[in-house]
Amino acid sequence: MCRSCGSIVGAGQPQCAVCGAPTANQPGTSQQPLRPQDRETIRFARAVLARPYKFTVIFLVANVFIFMLMWESSGMNSQSMWNGFPEPVLLTYGAKMNYLIALYHQWWRFVTPVFLHVNFPHLLINMFSLWMVGPYVEKLYGSAKFVVFWVLSGIAGVVASYLTVRPDLATGAFARFLFKEADTPSAGASGALFGLVGVLFVFGIKFRRELPEGFKRAFGVGMVPIIAVNLVIGFLGRGFIDNAAHLGGLAAGAALALAAEYRRPGDRTSVSIVWRVLQAASLVIVVAGFYKVVRNFNRSVPPSAQQIEHARQQGFFNFVAGLHSLQEQLARVIHYGDTSQVEAVTQMVMLRPAPDARAAELRDRLIGIVSQAARASNNRQPLDQNLTAEIKTWQEDYMEWFKGAY
Repeated sequence: MCRSCGSIVGAGQPQCAVCGAPTANQPGTSQQPLRPQDRETIRFARAVLARPYKFTVIFLVANVFIFMLMWESSGMNSQSMWNGFPEPVLLTYGAKMNYLIALYHQWWRFVTPVFLHVNFPHLLINMFSLWMVGPYVEKLYGSAKFVVFWVLSGIAGVVASYLTVRPDLATGAFARFLFKEADTPSAGASGALFGLVGVLFVFGIKFRRELPEGFKRAFGVGMVPIIAVNLVIGFLGRGFIDNAAHLGGLAAGAALALAAEYRRPGDRTSVSIVWRVLQAASLVIVVAGFYKVVRNFNRSVPPSAQQIEHARQQGFFNFVAGLHSLQEQLARVIHYGDTSQVEAVTQMVMLRPAPDARAAELRDRLIGIVSQAARASNNRQPLDQNLTAEIKTWQEDYMEWFKGAY
């Protein structure tokens, strides 16, 4: 560990990568006086690293706490922890699903996914990244700006994910890097984390003339390899990695950093009231989002347009199958005098909802026809010519309705 700034130093390293101070075990260097730039680096590093990073810890704890709640809702078994929580659990806790936002206006699903994770490896990777990157951003910019960076970058990532569910555009390897073929649950803090990376990238470029040497190497262009590696991983994992959320968060973090000043060492001026207001607004949005999750917790997830259409089609075909069964029963009554199943088949058909008013009218007419035919059969009477004509008329009306409805 560096004795000047407290950063971790790798074994055998001649100097600290953050502040540039020589390590204690370098022979002959500990007695040499520090150069002016070394003193400035150490002063800068000590001033920055001494600042608190409470919201990094708060967000980390919040993510872990929500993950434990989701695990408990999933039955607390190892399979769900490692392989992924069931889709109903993800949606209940506020994962992003496009149709729930577009059809049912569940706006909070732009916010809550930032604090959700689908399994333990997902949580572990993101929280380790937050612990590595978050303190630097919060120490450089202060807690107010850090909260705004985290929340708005996370929301921007979810919005980017929402806009890129485009099956019509996901037609090739490079297109599938950005666009998604299906509307599936999406969650994770990756967009917010990429936002923090974007902040550090812009920070290093924006203030490169006044940063000590060690900070120049760590931030700015020093973030390019991290960004590049993650983009390559995203390309290789396209299909299950939400690259649009990563890029959306990265762009949002970079844009916010362009508009923000960082708290220089020794600068004790108060934080701008604008950033305090934005911090409070960001926290209110998060709290309001999870308040909506709690309000809807015990309600069933509304069906998608595809599910509604599937249910409509299934109901239609069930109803038609019931009418066909009743027609078969009518044929048995007419040709064989078998009335044993008339009542059971009639009750079955009545329990199947009619798709529309015309279908209900046709069902009721057919039930009446079957009832008349059954009475005639029980009384050993021949089929009335009027009833025969009514059967023919019904069949014509039924075929006309069926062609139009199908």
